[in-house]
Amino acid sequence: MRKKIGVVLFCGVALFATPAARAQQDGARDYDIVAQDLGTAITQVALRSGRQIIVADDLVRNRRAPALRGRYSVDAALAALLGGTGLRAIIVGDTLVIQRSDAPDQDADDGGDIIVTGSRIRGRGPVGSPLVTIDRTAIDQAGFATTQQIVQSIPQNFAGGANENTSGLISAAGNGNASRGAGVNLRGLGQNSTLLLINGDRPPLAGAGGTFSDLSVIPASIIQRVEIVPDGSSAIYGSDAVAGVVNVITRLSFHGAESSFRIGTADGDAQEYQFSQLLGTQWASGGLVLAYEFYKRDNLLAADRPYATEDLRVLGGPDRRGNYANPGTIFAGGQSYAIPAGQNGIGLTPASLAAGTLNRGDRWLGTDLLPDQRRHSVFASLSQDLGPALRFYANSLVTWRNFDVAVQPSGDARRTVPASNPFYVDPVGTRQPIGVNYSFVRDLGPERSRGQVQAYGATAGLEARLGAWRIDVHGNWGKQVENYDQINRVNTARLALALADTNPATAYNLLGDGPNTNPTTIESVRGYTKSRYYGDSWSATLRADGPLIGLPAGAARLAVGAEYRQERYRAGETIFYTSTLTPSVAAPVPYPGARKVSAAYAELLLPVFGEGLTIPGFRRLDLSAAIRAEHYSDFGGTQNPKLGFTWESLRGLTVRGSYGTSFRAPLFNELRQDPTSIGYFAWPAADPSSPTGMSNLLVIRGNDPDLRPERATSWTLGLDLKPAFLPGFRAGVTWFDVDYRDRIASPVANLANFLINRNVYDPILTANPSPARIAEIYASPYYIDIFGIPQTAPFVAEADARLQNLSSVQQSGIDVDLAYSFDLGGGRAELGAVGTYIFHIRQALTATAAPIDVVDTVGNPVDLRGRARVTWSKGGFDAALFVNHADGYINRTTATPQKVQAWTTFDLNLGYRFTDESGIFKGLRVALSVTNLLDADPPYVTYLVGTYTAGFDAENANPLGRFVALQVTKQW
Repeated sequence: MRKKIGVVLFCGVALFATPAARAQQDGARDYDIVAQDLGTAITQVALRSGRQIIVADDLVRNRRAPALRGRYSVDAALAALLGGTGLRAIIVGDTLVIQRSDAPDQDADDGGDIIVTGSRIRGRGPVGSPLVTIDRTAIDQAGFATTQQIVQSIPQNFAGGANENTSGLISAAGNGNASRGAGVNLRGLGQNSTLLLINGDRPPLAGAGGTFSDLSVIPASIIQRVEIVPDGSSAIYGSDAVAGVVNVITRLSFHGAESSFRIGTADGDAQEYQFSQLLGTQWASGGLVLAYEFYKRDNLLAADRPYATEDLRVLGGPDRRGNYANPGTIFAGGQSYAIPAGQNGIGLTPASLAAGTLNRGDRWLGTDLLPDQRRHSVFASLSQDLGPALRFYANSLVTWRNFDVAVQPSGDARRTVPASNPFYVDPVGTRQPIGVNYSFVRDLGPERSRGQVQAYGATAGLEARLGAWRIDVHGNWGKQVENYDQINRVNTARLALALADTNPATAYNLLGDGPNTNPTTIESVRGYTKSRYYGDSWSATLRADGPLIGLPAGAARLAVGAEYRQERYRAGETIFYTSTLTPSVAAPVPYPGARKVSAAYAELLLPVFGEGLTIPGFRRLDLSAAIRAEHYSDFGGTQNPKLGFTWESLRGLTVRGSYGTSFRAPLFNELRQDPTSIGYFAWPAADPSSPTGMSNLLVIRGNDPDLRPERATSWTLGLDLKPAFLPGFRAGVTWFDVDYRDRIASPVANLANFLINRNVYDPILTANPSPARIAEIYASPYYIDIFGIPQTAPFVAEADARLQNLSSVQQSGIDVDLAYSFDLGGGRAELGAVGTYIFHIRQALTATAAPIDVVDTVGNPVDLRGRARVTWSKGGFDAALFVNHADGYINRTTATPQKVQAWTTFDLNLGYRFTDESGIFKGLRVALSVTNLLDADPPYVTYLVGTYTAGFDAENANPLGRFVALQVTKQW
């Protein structure tokens, strides 16, 4: 109960709010706006009033606004600015949209061309479902530099899955993020369960295996706004929208030029550079937009962060360093012998070895926490009227992103040194080959992952007006190519030759405090792998929407459409130079063939009560119903409905709710059944029933061949309050509940708990595997010797940790959204907060397994996450202070559960927009942003997952530290 009260207190007393735009009451405000261009004046009204105002650039190009001084409501302020321009402001939900005065009147709140995410009906937002909007003003005010920063700022997003901090090795979630991109993971239900759209269309699949859609290829400078519906939306958009939808809407119209430059640093540890140029022109019947953005961020060294280590003793944890080090350790006669430091391996004697001891090495040595990223993006948009009722449009985005990151060794193994090696030493006197555990990082440098991502996308279509109806037909094509090289690996074949070499001048020396080998020999064992992946998609869409019949409360509206989509993911040939004397080429991974999807949908909006018909207790009542039928070439058909209502009983008091079902087909990577997708290893697991506290498990990894599609049922119920007696105040609360069935996931993230919670994991454990089964696994070419556990060791169970349909995931919680804007010191201030509190995430592995609540545990979302702010603006100056809070949680990857402290950080953004009407300062804005103002380190976590060890949790904290950036933007 104490925690739940904390949610209310956090949201009630916080002085901060989400970057999403705030809809406020139309209370009067004091304005002092000089005469200037109309677009800038409208932006100042939006900032001053707290209202979100959307206006296409072509509508305000070359238009001047008069000075505005005095006290006005937002409607009166816009009316004064728009007088004589032929423009007007209309209401679309909580948003004001500027359009031409001669645009057709369909409904009083019809948004004309505006399609809001969550609904296919123009001019209407989703009925019953929450909608988060982050517009251009909010992006600038928060100081965001990348699209992933924008999306990942909302409390509903969980950083687990694809982000540049992780490649899939950290969480063991198989996120396929070899190219260090960025996905989105609403509600923590998985990166595959959130649908990413760009202008309403799907981008191609990214990640090794097509595991996510990559936010990192979308430049932030071309974004007009981001709309997020954190609610199941498969009835509107089809598969993958189980947790919700993120729709990135680009700047499709612009007039003039905008140049921007940004430079930043993480206290000198990693630098950031960004440059963008936007050009646009408009003519009577159309317009053209061209944009370019360059972004670079240097790598962040693990050595610069003390918690990036396997030796956690200095942080109060265990020493998890492995036995691969330099100098290394000799194994002979069943005994270990540590090689002494400070010698070159020449003339080493058995007496100088430390019997029964190990040299330990830290796998973080020389690695990076964040990769070096470089990105070039080019965007173009064209619109041209072909007649009074027909418009052609097209847009395209091309991105090239290069990444380079030093990673932990992937090929550590015991090396055999024959007696013929000139540096050989025999600690037991048998003249038999010895084994040496040796780290090659000092010889070859750390292993590195580097490559390039090439992303291409294009859309072209026709839009026709037939009276009040709009008909749209368009095609969309996308392709993402990922080149992924892993260098500085050990070529075992070349190493074997060098170890067998009898010439001390050219033989490989593993017995010194290295490197102590001829540089030419070292270079000869340098290996690599080179891989390439392709994600392709194209689609065709036909849709129409408009009024259906007139009703007393307004027109019933209908949207219908049909879609066809073809997706394919494939791998190119992989070049290996790690185990052969010459590079070898492996056949491409056999992913399944192209998936073909056909769909049809319909969405109906019924205004039951409204302006034309009201009764006591029903100022407004809207009902919506949508259904979508899809057919998959590999999984057959599915139908998904969604129902919603919005009921305003009293002025300023609205109740809303939604119900819907969702569907997600398995990804290409999840359907692989080739031998290379299989893996086995032995694992020492904590076991309370063992006298030693530990027992050995045999673990199977891979894909279950009997995978089924995922299905989910979602409910929301919300309350919005905008009291007339308190202008500027807004409160919203949304309860959500998701029943996610047949969830596709791997239980390997909870491997440490398999024997601690036997009642939960017994369905995937086979007790006491036979000696024959143990021998079969050890003999498999896919067995990986991680911990050196011998085949003769006792094993208590075999664990099936393959990717499989978990029986269910049930999640419930609330989203809270508060804001209050008011006049202060001659300017405008706003206080507010957003937060998400998750009641539970109950996960059951099988139909017979007991469910466990995984919220607040490593690898899963914390129960409480919030973002809050205070802002103040006056004239051209604006300031914003943000607070980001992630609640404490429990680490159950250790034998004794560990409490992880909460993490709270502060962000500060200061900006000034010059109001000069002429001269070099006209259209100039300078902004200073500081992320993690107090340089708070991530809370300590004894993070142990598989072979990965760290003193922080990259899924719940960012290692970047304090980051300071200066941005200058100039509109020409």
